[in-house]
Amino acid sequence: MITIQSIDHFIETCKHLGLIVVHFYADWAEQCKVLKNVFEELEKDSGLNHVLFLEIEAETHPTIAAQYKVLAAPTIIYLMGGKQVDRVDGVYTREIVEKVRLHAALADDLGNLQPSQMTTKPVAPRNPETKEELNARLRRLITAAPVMLFMKGDPNTPKCGFSRQIVNILNEHNADYRTFDILEDEAVRQGLKEFSDWPTYPQLYVNGDLVGGLDIVKEMVDSGELQSLLPKKQSLEDRLKRLINEADIMVFMKGSKDSPKCGFSRQTMDILKETGLPFSTFDILADEEVRQGLKTFSDWPTYPQVYVKGSLIGGLDIIKELKELGELTSSLKGES
Repeated sequence: MITIQSIDHFIETCKHLGLIVVHFYADWAEQCKVLKNVFEELEKDSGLNHVLFLEIEAETHPTIAAQYKVLAAPTIIYLMGGKQVDRVDGVYTREIVEKVRLHAALADDLGNLQPSQMTTKPVAPRNPETKEELNARLRRLITAAPVMLFMKGDPNTPKCGFSRQIVNILNEHNADYRTFDILEDEAVRQGLKEFSDWPTYPQLYVNGDLVGGLDIVKEMVDSGELQSLLPKKQSLEDRLKRLINEADIMVFMKGSKDSPKCGFSRQTMDILKETGLPFSTFDILADEEVRQGLKTFSDWPTYPQVYVKGSLIGGLDIIKELKELGELTSSLKGES
């Protein structure tokens, strides 16, 4: 993993033609250390040897961070040909890894990707592929995400009735899936028919295995099998539950640990740092959905909010009170 030392270093490194994954990190954030380990493992994957992994300390390089509108660490930016094609804000390891594999597969080593929330346009290879190379690319594509749909068009603009119907079914089941537009890549369109021994489209894959086309999916809807087969998009409640459990002590605040953006958050940071206990923070200013949703979830209308092992302790007033009673450290350790 390459650590960026300066703006010039970053510009020079970005001349790499393949996929570049940029990890904006904060040295004090435990979440960033976890992601660093994840990226180091991905670097060992021979199927990703054309992907370049960079790390940039956001606070040390604010100009670069501002260029990509980085508001909190960790933030992951995906670049192709010097242009941003995707991003992930926060510690969503599964999503981060999926997007690395998806963009690496669709990029096919070189090219320019078009960003999209639900789908990414494929890039045709520069040189004609051998059958072995095409099959290797197809294997990467069908495993680029847990659920891959090969269709005509994309989820927002299906270009045939069968594709439209299967997209509607997946959306009705709140499925978390990615798509590939076969009309954009004739080699994939023809090659996948032989590779999968399935002559028509759309084709739905789950964990790299062919489920089938529209008729099979309809049968699975009728039998109730599809519901359990498809991973679901994460609800806000599930996301909040994961966030409050990301560290033993989690603080939802305005700003970051070292740069609070309100007086209450600053006071809370000062008090928690005095305890010497490790804790992580989440900047609610960077995510309005979390900012509003957590108020309802916790039934606590203000910020900051301090959680210990997933349970709400309270805000600044409660933290001050616990400190005065001499109970703060034990409470933060979950001992009382």
